[in-house]
Amino acid sequence: MPEFDFRAPRLFVDAPLREGERIALERNQSNYLGNVLRLSAGETILVFNGRDGEWRAQIEGRKRPDSLTIVARTRPQDRLPDIAYVFAPLKHARLDYMVQKAVEMGVSRLQPVLTRHTQVSRVNVERMRANVIEAAEQCGILSLAAVAEPVALDRFLEKRETSRLLVFCDEAAEITSPLQALQNGLTAASGIDILIGPEGGFAEEERKLLLRQPRTLRLSLGPRILRADTAGVAVLALVQAALGDWRSSGRG
Repeated sequence: MPEFDFRAPRLFVDAPLREGERIALERNQSNYLGNVLRLSAGETILVFNGRDGEWRAQIEGRKRPDSLTIVARTRPQDRLPDIAYVFAPLKHARLDYMVQKAVEMGVSRLQPVLTRHTQVSRVNVERMRANVIEAAEQCGILSLAAVAEPVALDRFLEKRETSRLLVFCDEAAEITSPLQALQNGLTAASGIDILIGPEGGFAEEERKLLLRQPRTLRLSLGPRILRADTAGVAVLALVQAALGDWRSSGRG
């Protein structure tokens, strides 16, 4: 398995990556490399675009960094596990945190859903995408999670593939071992949708609708009520350990 270079700065660039390619930097990228990181022409960074793996690139420019020259590939492109994180959106900083942690935990799709008790009616999708990129840059991630537009919960359930496993976290569920429940003969060959509800919990009609879905696992996260962002990290760790790519990962 290729080694990670944790010391080299990483930058997402939305351009094809291949040896010898020259890529113009955007103004904010130039400012970040030159004024924040204090890097100059001749120094190297790592770049990725979510499609072509990770590459080492040399900074070009006279007065400030203005472009990159792609030198050599350091890691091939990988694929994220087919895990969708479906969640009732939260406010501002807590939503930023939720998105960043979901990306770090390896989800491939972020789907906001609006429920009866959702406290946020408008979602800044572009801000979510920026948080996806920032988390990927900082954590050595090569593939970018897709960010979907918010939809009503019933609409999401109507359109989702019923062959996928739906893990439905419910504070009203009977308290049993969540890890054992996930390991109890379940398979996830068609992908996993992990659903975290709003701060006020699911309405009873939503709970009934969820329990009518095929291939649904109603999961308790223990004897304490968790905040929605905490619950997301907890269930993602459980799912990755039981059904995801933690089982075969060579890293700790």
